[in-house]
Amino acid sequence: MPALSDSIGSNLELFVDKHRIAKLDGVELRLHAPRDGGVALEFDRPWEGVYAAYVTVMKDADRYRMYYRGWGGPDKPELVCLAESDDALTWRRPSLGLFDWEGSKANNIVRDGIGRHNFTPFVDAKPGVPATERYKAVGRGIDPNKTLFAFASPDGLHWELLSDKPVFTQGAFDSQNLAFWDETVGRYRLYFRTFRDRVREISVTASDDLLHWDEPQPIALDPPTPENFYTNAITPYFRNPQYRFGFPKRYIPKRRKLEGHEAEGISEAVFLSSRDGLRFDRVFMEAWIRPGLDQENWGDRSLMTAWGLHQTGPEEMSVWYSEHYRFPSARLRRGVLRLDGLASAHAGYGGGEVWTKPVRFTGKRLELNYSTGAGGSVRVELRNRFGKPLPGLTLDEAPELYGDKIAETYAWKQGTDVSSAEGEPVQLRFVLKDADLYSYRFV
Repeated sequence: MPALSDSIGSNLELFVDKHRIAKLDGVELRLHAPRDGGVALEFDRPWEGVYAAYVTVMKDADRYRMYYRGWGGPDKPELVCLAESDDALTWRRPSLGLFDWEGSKANNIVRDGIGRHNFTPFVDAKPGVPATERYKAVGRGIDPNKTLFAFASPDGLHWELLSDKPVFTQGAFDSQNLAFWDETVGRYRLYFRTFRDRVREISVTASDDLLHWDEPQPIALDPPTPENFYTNAITPYFRNPQYRFGFPKRYIPKRRKLEGHEAEGISEAVFLSSRDGLRFDRVFMEAWIRPGLDQENWGDRSLMTAWGLHQTGPEEMSVWYSEHYRFPSARLRRGVLRLDGLASAHAGYGGGEVWTKPVRFTGKRLELNYSTGAGGSVRVELRNRFGKPLPGLTLDEAPELYGDKIAETYAWKQGTDVSSAEGEPVQLRFVLKDADLYSYRFV
């Protein structure tokens, strides 16, 4: 990845990669799995079924919408279904009256036809988009399969093709392909399924209008890892869109855990991060969500993370992932994370330090998202470009901060004011003991 600018302004900095880190001593970057938030939706309607998949959870003004593929069985049609929620915690199926299912339109089917295999919508944030095209989507063609179509809608319910012809054909597309307006580059980004040497990989391209796309390229992984990524779920982080987080389903095709299960291959969710949307860090190679004690998650193609990461409380954010694929109990579960809590700089009781590279900031005080044990602490020192501690901001003048806060201003003995260093290159030295530091920013 090209060298980052040393200017962070007042942006949030997370410990999901090492690009801002100069030194780790007794500190490790630690990945945090989501805790169980309960079952969000049982795929128990006859038009949803055991193959329900490719879920999108989007924030839509004052509500949330969930789109997903329903597929009741090999002899049934694939359909696009919709659920809604006021809080992203409790979901309901609206009776849309749009499409017939066995003689009745009292269902939540929102689309049939082209794109229904993996229809993936988004709210278009591009400036100046007309109200008639407020919602966009991409979805695979029916015949041939290796085509991608684009759609628009004024309300998220009634969809029209943006073009009668495919808008993109340089991929496999037999997975959840997704697009969104990337405000940091001022273009649409499309992440989609491709193959290389029979290994499933993620590729990316960009467009100004969702109709004409650049030459695609595989995302770059650091370190390079020839793994089967079945989906990608890549999204800008809502607290700092310069980060793009990915939650691929890592698919292990030749393993079979359940004797007699009709298909081989087991899965788990993993975590990727990027600062440019092209190069993704593999700091954490381990599973992010394991199949666990629930044996039906050891069948094939479970633990597919939905596309969508959203704040669902003052101190929490949520993700969603599928369980029990191919079983009658197929469902979607919510996972809960601390805000900024995907990863942390972690030190045990023996303590340790993490030093940043020099950065230029904008702000008057330093705000931390941290958690310590009762006997733990966080201390902070600021140094100038020559490595000299700044007056009033030295470690000797840095009290032990302890507790558990999403946003707490750090105070030296002289107070909280760091404006004397604003705009100048400074190095942050965090001294941790039995502590996790999730993020920092100047405000």
